[in-house]
Amino acid sequence: MPTPPRDRTWLAVVRFRLAHLRGLLRRGLSSLRSRGWRATWQRALLHLRPPPPPPRTPPYRPDPTPFAPFAVPRPAGAATPRASVVIPVYGHCEATLACLRALAAHPPAAACEVIVVDDGSGDATAAWMAQVDGLRYHRRAANGGFIAACNDGAALARGDCIVFLNNDTIPQPGWLDALLDTFQAHPDTGLAGAQLLYPDGRLQEAGGVVFADGSAWSYGRFESPDDPRYAYLRQADYCSGAALAIPRALFEALGGFDARYAPAYYEDTDLAFAVRAAGRRVRVQPASRVLHDEGTTAGTDTGSGIKAYQVRNRAVFADKWADALRAQPAPGTVPDPALLYAGQRRVLVIDETVPRPDRDSASLRQFNLLRMLRAGGAHVAFLPTGLAHAGAATRALQRLGVETWYAPFARSAPAWLRANAARFDVIVLTRHHVAGAFIPLLRRHAPRARLVFDTIDLHYLRERRGARLAGDATAMRAAEATRTRELAAMGAADLTLVVSAEEQVQLAQDAPAAKVELLSNLHEVAGPGADFDARADLVFVGGFRHPPNADAVLWFAREVFPRIRERLPQVRLHCIGAEPPAPVRALAGQPGILVHGHVPDLAPYMDEVRVAVAPLRFGAGVKGKVNLSMAHGQPVVATSCAVEGMHLRDGVDVAVADEAAAFADAVVGLYRDRERWRRQARTGRENVARHFSLEAAEATVRRVFFD
Repeated sequence: MPTPPRDRTWLAVVRFRLAHLRGLLRRGLSSLRSRGWRATWQRALLHLRPPPPPPRTPPYRPDPTPFAPFAVPRPAGAATPRASVVIPVYGHCEATLACLRALAAHPPAAACEVIVVDDGSGDATAAWMAQVDGLRYHRRAANGGFIAACNDGAALARGDCIVFLNNDTIPQPGWLDALLDTFQAHPDTGLAGAQLLYPDGRLQEAGGVVFADGSAWSYGRFESPDDPRYAYLRQADYCSGAALAIPRALFEALGGFDARYAPAYYEDTDLAFAVRAAGRRVRVQPASRVLHDEGTTAGTDTGSGIKAYQVRNRAVFADKWADALRAQPAPGTVPDPALLYAGQRRVLVIDETVPRPDRDSASLRQFNLLRMLRAGGAHVAFLPTGLAHAGAATRALQRLGVETWYAPFARSAPAWLRANAARFDVIVLTRHHVAGAFIPLLRRHAPRARLVFDTIDLHYLRERRGARLAGDATAMRAAEATRTRELAAMGAADLTLVVSAEEQVQLAQDAPAAKVELLSNLHEVAGPGADFDARADLVFVGGFRHPPNADAVLWFAREVFPRIRERLPQVRLHCIGAEPPAPVRALAGQPGILVHGHVPDLAPYMDEVRVAVAPLRFGAGVKGKVNLSMAHGQPVVATSCAVEGMHLRDGVDVAVADEAAAFADAVVGLYRDRERWRRQARTGRENVARHFSLEAAEATVRRVFFD
């Protein structure tokens, strides 16, 4: 198209700004009529406020080079694709080119096909699409609008899942795999939408909110995509058709996009309501990010052009879904977490840091508790008092659907609690120093909330035993000071959680007035792993920030392992755990000892090593290392301290020994006896299922958090 004369450019700019202003005024007046002045003012403020912090990961954009042939992802051979990406287009070939280039630059791990449905473009679309290798290009006989093009594309799709993608989008690396994984991680999902970003990186939408009159709100518009309110997997009233996925069988069963909304607008909202009516969930997946140049193909002015159908179709939608809309928020309300989750049980968990379940048993227990709360229907938020974003660990909570907070969006833990604590029904404070510091604050800001103190283990009991073993009077005085603080936190809380029956008995003596519930370690029972003859060696697992673990490994390496090597000269000890101190690292020079440090995936060591050892000489609580091995069918040799509170029987579920020579005898005997090894592997797994599985804890979790 020829470039306008230079002296007329200013006129085009003026015309654009006037049209944009007219659109803003028209939308503002419409908002005043439908939502009232509060919500309208809130939207105006979003336009006027300074831009939010840029995304942690800068948005990807393909280079805007002239067209040249290239290839898009396609399934290998005759394989059935997992997903069919359907892109409806009508003109704007440059936008379509950028979208396809993004798909080509970062192909997903999942097998997919890309289908472009041309709704009668008059530009270079047809010529360019013919030169894109791997693309399925379909040109409609006549222009029918967005809905008709999408339904045509769905009819051509071969994938298990249909992914609708606007041509004015730039899908970000990993977007499709994250979107598809939503269905696997949450099987009740019927529709999953991406987090949409403006080209400048601001959030355009993290799912939509529908009001009782059928009007809608793009949740998070103009905010940061990393804002914790919008950065976790959550249910939404609808997800924009600019980037959404739905199982093909479900889309067909629902009859596709409803043609009564033709040519476009409200068809995605209608589809989301139909998905929920069919008993499935609608979720927005923030791990899937897509830049969307909103208005490229249809403009933004609802008073003219195709965008005017948005106003008409709202009435059509409101009439069709009148019964369902009665349960939606009233027009004029401003969506926020307090409003969106008012009908759910709301739980806040406060700890020093985000749990890292691959590093320590306390983290694994906490992570699995969060899973259980989410599965039980609770809205869950997590506040690490240090406010650090923990990278993959934080993202894991967000994928679970936990509203996870961090700086700079939370300035300080007290300030955040002052603004947010009142919206929660139950607040969990993890570890006594966290509970002691925050309970007075929470009594002020969340007076109706149930305050639960989660001990993780009785710190004073562990410290007391360590001091006694070392004969350290100073450490014993410190343990008594810890006892005073820990019991004070129990007195201030409404309920205290412990992990073992022994600790419950101890508190019946030390804190008889405290209400105490037993919520032990939480494990999933894994497969049995390899059989006896396919396994070899010994393994110890435990994070070394926990002092009993370092003591255990040093004692075992110096006093027990040499006795074992005398009779099993080929056997090796795999020492696994984050942050091993210098004395533990030095053990790597001892024959047969391998110090691995942190290992992200423990499964090979659980499934392929023959015997696990837990030579703890002091500690408290329930030992996750013992549960973990048994959950994988790996027999354990342990001290009495290591199996405390675990309902284990020596010689049946576990081998127990406390002296060096006896411990070595127990390891060698179990290592050599195939039938005994198999019996103990089986009974150990049964013990975990009976006492330490998620199913075993359901009644306690229901009583503590939901009743």
